[in-house]
Amino acid sequence: MGLDMYGYTMRADFVGERQTDVKLTTEAEKEQAAQRDIAYWCKFHHLHGWMAGLYEEKGGQEDCFNCCNVRLNEEDLDRLALALDEDRLEHTPGFFFGGDEINEQDIVDTRAFITAAREAIRHGEAVFYDSWW
Repeated sequence: MGLDMYGYTMRADFVGERQTDVKLTTEAEKEQAAQRDIAYWCKFHHLHGWMAGLYEEKGGQEDCFNCCNVRLNEEDLDRLALALDEDRLEHTPGFFFGGDEINEQDIVDTRAFITAAREAIRHGEAVFYDSWW
């Protein structure tokens, strides 16, 4: 049990301009959205905290950033890459989040996510982060 984190895409024309809290509640919506997983992390709370800040910036309405998604555009991906390069991801405490160290594989996986996300955007997909703890 812990913080499970996901990067995935949906068809941009399905999502429209929505930036947060895009919920797929029916099988028809799931089919229309064509959701595709592109990343998974476990207990990388430093990234989760960064995404929580992005969620808030983009107008997310939930008080607790759990099972809430946030869309990433090219500018967001640039900012995330810079935060990684400059070692600016901060410890985000939480009961299910694990220790305060950063696993090097999480950095590698996040860089791979950024690359996959950029490619997805170029192909007309919207990129999202979501988590569950």
